[in-house]
Order: sequence, then structure tokens, then C-alpha cells
Amino acid sequence: MTDLVIRTFRLNGLFLAVAEHMARPAGLTAARWQVLGAVLGEPLTVSDAARAMGLTRQSVQRLADALVADGMAEYVDNPRHRRARLLRPTRAGWDAIDVIRPLQHAFTHHVTEGMDADDLRHTVALMDRLIAKLEDEPWRPDHGRTEETSDDMGR
Repeated sequence: MTDLVIRTFRLNGLFLAVAEHMARPAGLTAARWQVLGAVLGEPLTVSDAARAMGLTRQSVQRLADALVADGMAEYVDNPRHRRARLLRPTRAGWDAIDVIRPLQHAFTHHVTEGMDADDLRHTVALMDRLIAKLEDEPWRPDHGRTEETSDDMGR
């Protein structure tokens, strides 16, 4: 398992470096691109976006606020909750994604060239199982806490 963790950290670092390079021409950082990407399919609350990405609500809130300040995203009313507004891309946000998309597709094609599609699917399935197992572990520092409790503790 240690070898898997070490390689995952290394792969994450490599992906982040490439993401920074791809996001720059669109006026984004990798982190802002990640948050914007989380709300492309549908508007989400900051908390929902944070959960989907496995990040803290506070870090996603800062990134979402920066995207709004830059005109890449906007907050809209949430019909299901008066206080938890939804984040969605603006036209400028979609334009930024349109700049990144061909770079991302070329990168994906280059990196996966010669790789077996079944191997990639099995790898994703294994990663999903590991994520599910880790998210359900009682040893997690935040296991069983509500968001209010985590917020009160400065998380």
C-alpha cells in the first residue's frame, strides 16, 4: 500500500503541474479550474462542491469567491435553501473552459496513447473503491463531525 500512496502523491504532483500549465492561458490556476469544473454540469453549493472534490468547505469558498471576483462564476439563489447559494460558471468561465478543453484533450490523448482502455477502467474502479473505503473509515479526523463542528474547530 505504501508504494501505491507514494506513486499517488507523485502522480498528483505531476497532474497539478500540468493543470497549472493548461489553466494559465485561460486566466485560471489549477485550483480555480478544479472548482469551476465542479460546477460545469450543474450549479452546486460551495459545500456540495467541496464534498465532491474532497476539499474543505473553507478552501473551496475562498476559490469560489475569487472566481466570482474575476467574473468567471456567479452565485445564484438556491430554491432548496435560502442561505446556501449556488455557484455556476458565467460566460467568461465557459470561455476559459473552452480555452482549456483542447489542451486537456491533447494531453489526455498523448498520455493514454498505447495504454489499454480496460486497464484504465480497472484503475479508475480500484481508485473509486479505495476512495469509498477511505471516506468511510472511522479513524478519519473528521469522521462523524457535522460541518458546523468542523467549522468551529477551524477546519
